[in-house]
Amino acid sequence: MTLQQAVGRLVIVGALLEGGIAVAALLMDGPMAMAAALVGAGIAFGAQTAAVVTLHPAMKGPQAEFQKRWVMGMAIRFGSFIALATLMIVLKDTLPPAWMGGGYLGTLLVLLFAETRFLT
Repeated sequence: MTLQQAVGRLVIVGALLEGGIAVAALLMDGPMAMAAALVGAGIAFGAQTAAVVTLHPAMKGPQAEFQKRWVMGMAIRFGSFIALATLMIVLKDTLPPAWMGGGYLGTLLVLLFAETRFLT
């Protein structure tokens, strides 16, 4: 599968996830919860997409290159977690942190599993 196909599928799944989480947050807790869930899901979606784009060229390459790019992908995900934590602290009085975390985890975990299908 080409990088463009893998990212295309990831975008479709990510958009559906973000939409589903946003609707659930809106129905359960209102518009601010929806905004918070979208912030968290958007951060996770961006991080996962960047990690896939980083890893994909090394999928069939030497082990050392694969490891290097895998570690870079993990660093991107960790950076996204730091960004999320910072936003949760800064916006705690505006956006519900629980919905930010829920949107982030719900999106990131599903996309991590989807990544294994798209990159093989």
